[in-house]
Amino acid sequence: MAEPGQAHAAARAIAAAALGRDPGPMATAESGSHHVYVGSDVVVKIIDAASHTRLNREIALAPHLPAGLTAPLLDSGSHRLETREVRYACYARVPGEAPGMGMPGVDGATARAWAGEAVKRLSRLHDWVPEGHADRTLRETLDHGGFTGRAALYAEIEGLADRDRHAAVPPRLLDGLRAIARDAPTHARTAVPVHADCHWGNWLAHGRSVTALLDFEWARYGEPADDWFFLARFSGPHMETVLDVIARATATPPESLRAACELREATHLAADLRVALERPAVHARMAADRLHALEELIVGRYWWRHAR
Repeated sequence: MAEPGQAHAAARAIAAAALGRDPGPMATAESGSHHVYVGSDVVVKIIDAASHTRLNREIALAPHLPAGLTAPLLDSGSHRLETREVRYACYARVPGEAPGMGMPGVDGATARAWAGEAVKRLSRLHDWVPEGHADRTLRETLDHGGFTGRAALYAEIEGLADRDRHAAVPPRLLDGLRAIARDAPTHARTAVPVHADCHWGNWLAHGRSVTALLDFEWARYGEPADDWFFLARFSGPHMETVLDVIARATATPPESLRAACELREATHLAADLRVALERPAVHARMAADRLHALEELIVGRYWWRHAR
């Protein structure tokens, strides 16, 4: 990553060029993979050009997404920082703040209202029929770690077991993953555009209104359940409320929705744990987090503990 001081100066220069004036103070926003700087009416994302290419995906899709779904893209391109090249995207700032993972401090009525608006926005995305460049971008190969089919999930689980030389993953959890895989569809459909990372850290909300869905770097073709999983799983104590909102709005039987979400969580956890075990010194924290989530999923029956 670029040096923070250099990146901040670059962000101000990028924002000034996009706005045609001084952007004013720009604060640093938390991000695991980018430098992100937020001004009163502008947001700039910066990443080393040699790093992942997912920001390119977001930039390519931004002008074509359904109107009002995300923040307007003002400018994008490359910027030189002394000896390195960075890629950037500059967006108009949309009113609101991110509810955050687990919706901390959010009351039940607000969570239900936000979930209802989020489902409507995601349904607009799922109903969108991309053409031309947007269609080609969504069809590009992306190692997204999501569910693609029963055989692929079995292979992921066995790959995890093979790499687990120190038995970090208890056998009962591997057996639980296999049991979920046994009931999985043969193939996942790639029928509609999905965001595929729409947890509550990637939404903006103001009052009881949702104002934008951000970060389309993982967008691809998939199934609506690929998004319903993220919306429900990362809603903390409001998971049952969000599931209820999704089921009612989409006329999906609650049991089918729970099973689809459980399958997707199993797939993501198997993929993440395999990656963590391949580089344990680098991903120790991720491994501990995913193991805890896997225990919740298999032993705690996370998606079924409150089912009627």
